Amino acid sequence: MFTASLLTTVQVVLTLAMYLALLGWALIRVRWVELLADSRRQHLLFGAALFLLLMWLVRREFDNGLTFHFLGMTAVVLLLNWPLAVVAGTLAQLLLLVLGQDELAGLGANALIRIGLPVLVTMLVWQVLERWQPRNLFVYIFVCGFFGAALAGLASLLGAMFLLWWSGALGELYALWEYFAYLLLILFPEAFVNGMLIAGLVVFYPQWVDTFDDDRYLQEPFDPPPES
Repeated sequence: MFTASLLTTVQVVLTLAMYLALLGWALIRVRWVELLADSRRQHLLFGAALFLLLMWLVRREFDNGLTFHFLGMTAVVLLLNWPLAVVAGTLAQLLLLVLGQDELAGLGANALIRIGLPVLVTMLVWQVLERWQPRNLFVYIFVCGFFGAALAGLASLLGAMFLLWWSGALGELYALWEYFAYLLLILFPEAFVNGMLIAGLVVFYPQWVDTFDDDRYLQEPFDPPPES
């Protein structure tokens, strides 16, 4: 992720405005009455924020201010749906600021890369799958969990590269090939962690996963009557 030294003033202001717009839209779309009345939902929200905080604390930092870490947002989006996932991600990012792991000037850019792009890609993958209306449990796990997480990670890395190119900081990195090497190192573990987490949730606690239609995926197979 980014420190202020990697961003221009225009990027700091623009990304913060975009992030606040996303957060505002998410807060409007949250079903607050349902959330306040459901203690289990509240526990899932704060548990997801803690999960993201721990994921984002495991990082590889470069001397120039650039940081690599896992995202974990795909699992949170599938678990809570996108409005609460944005809220959970925001809570985790604010905790990083309190702990001194992030800079306030990079709040907008980091939020768009960590939260905005993964949420967008994960929801697009899920909506495409829902149009298909599959009934196989493993299709949901592999397409939304594994493949969706890999695409979300790729989108975040490409978005980060775009911001670095825009600010002119891309040429200041150690070497461009090293940046691409981390792409391959991150995508598979990102897909594996999110996919395995979603697999465990839909098997043992399918009612917790907001984007999972247990009536469709877990219904008994239809056995046609025997011919007379």
